[in-house]
Amino acid sequence: MSKPTKSTSLFRLRLRRFRRIKRGYYSLLVLVAAYLLTFFLPFLMSYRAIVVSYDDQLYFPSIKSYMHEAFGIGWDYVYLAETFGQTEVDGYPIFAEADYRALQRQFEEADEGNWVLLPPIPYGPNENFLLSIEGNPPSIPSSDHWLGTDKSARDMFVRLAYGFRISISFALIVTVVAYTLGTIVGALLGYFGRWLDMIGLRFVEIWSTVPFLYTVIIIGSVFEPSFIWLAMLLAAFGWIGISYYIRGEFYREKAKDYVAAAIAVGEGNMAIIFKHILPNALTPIIAFAPFAIVSMIVALVSLDFLGYGLAPPTPSWGEMLKQAK
Repeated sequence: MSKPTKSTSLFRLRLRRFRRIKRGYYSLLVLVAAYLLTFFLPFLMSYRAIVVSYDDQLYFPSIKSYMHEAFGIGWDYVYLAETFGQTEVDGYPIFAEADYRALQRQFEEADEGNWVLLPPIPYGPNENFLLSIEGNPPSIPSSDHWLGTDKSARDMFVRLAYGFRISISFALIVTVVAYTLGTIVGALLGYFGRWLDMIGLRFVEIWSTVPFLYTVIIIGSVFEPSFIWLAMLLAAFGWIGISYYIRGEFYREKAKDYVAAAIAVGEGNMAIIFKHILPNALTPIIAFAPFAIVSMIVALVSLDFLGYGLAPPTPSWGEMLKQAK
């Protein structure tokens, strides 16, 4: 007697169908790999060294700041930080961390066994180079700065990479929060219906008429914009559209036999909503989530371009576009 074949879940069937679309599947893999790589940017693009060997001891500036000895230089509340034996660079005293690029040259010239391991691109996203490049910024691309510098003499390529991480992280957070809220609202309205649906839908329609940009301008004039603040604000407006689709899906699914069977065996309402109906009502979420992520990136870039986005000097694609214009 042969063993019964195990049924394949709906999610696995959809995943198999998606993997057959080679262009979309491999594009997703490339995008995910690029995003995961951005979490290692401090080891790839940063003014801080990865490892410093000084007096036979290892330090990791990419993880922790080091300022070993501080002593006054004659003025109250002003201190000169002696870091790894470096107190000045090109005649200018150091008041904070070491200049690790200059420290590397200093160690090589001294040839005392100390060394510095720098990232492949040893520049930070908010580090300006007014004293190290010729002419007035913005500067043209060069071997040191592959895409040149902006008007504040900051490396454009590094800011572009850090801006990618911020944009994708922002879009993912907003989409997850907005779609979670929209799914809950749509599920409750579609499943219970009647007076809850009628009253709840009126509140959704009223909220959808609130002008988003004016709200951002008004709130932005009172509070300083931040990553979390903007994410919560966009999520507060981004859940409306998906709630309509989930509501319709629940109206369609709750009339099917498997829901009646779940009610007959005594399943609770929350179990029916989230365990039985929701897995079969994910089509709108799967279909619209990629477009929502793109729209959230565009929204953040637009707000930064208009001056209502992330506070400077945060690496921002919108601020870079504004400079380019």
